[in-house]
Amino acid sequence: MSKAVLKWELIGIILISILGSILHFFFGWSGEWEPMGAIAPVNESVWEHLKLAYWPILLYAIIEYRFLKSFTNNYFLAKAICMFVASVVIVIVFYSYTSIFDRILLVDIVSFCVAIAIGQLVSYKLLTSRKVPQYLDLVGMILVIFFGITFVLFTYFTPHLPIFKDPVTGGYGII
Repeated sequence: MSKAVLKWELIGIILISILGSILHFFFGWSGEWEPMGAIAPVNESVWEHLKLAYWPILLYAIIEYRFLKSFTNNYFLAKAICMFVASVVIVIVFYSYTSIFDRILLVDIVSFCVAIAIGQLVSYKLLTSRKVPQYLDLVGMILVIFFGITFVLFTYFTPHLPIFKDPVTGGYGII
């Protein structure tokens, strides 16, 4: 069964990367419709770009759950950690390379795909490892929900911290 789980996680890398890349344009395509800002980046801040990982991972996890729930362990914990790891990798790579160079679109895209791959592979390890206590899987579910709420709230009520600042306009959240 671990081969089936690996196959799902590898397919997820591709689909999540594609969906995340397309999601980048949803807010603009919607005519900057404010409710679309809940799921799509509303500016060029690092924070807003983390939505490109979170929402596609969540969508894929919902679909994947139907097929994997009966023969995997730690599902919600694995997906919460996947989301967290992908986000941390994106942030670390972005701030590391932009401290030396100007922003490079290709580096941003490649680092996004690498972050998704690392997150999915960590998820695979957790899905195929020994079962953790059930309360930890519940904590994972709570974290997944918490991440989503945080992305929505901070889009409309944005803290004035560097990770939330749009480098293009200097603004925060929906301008």
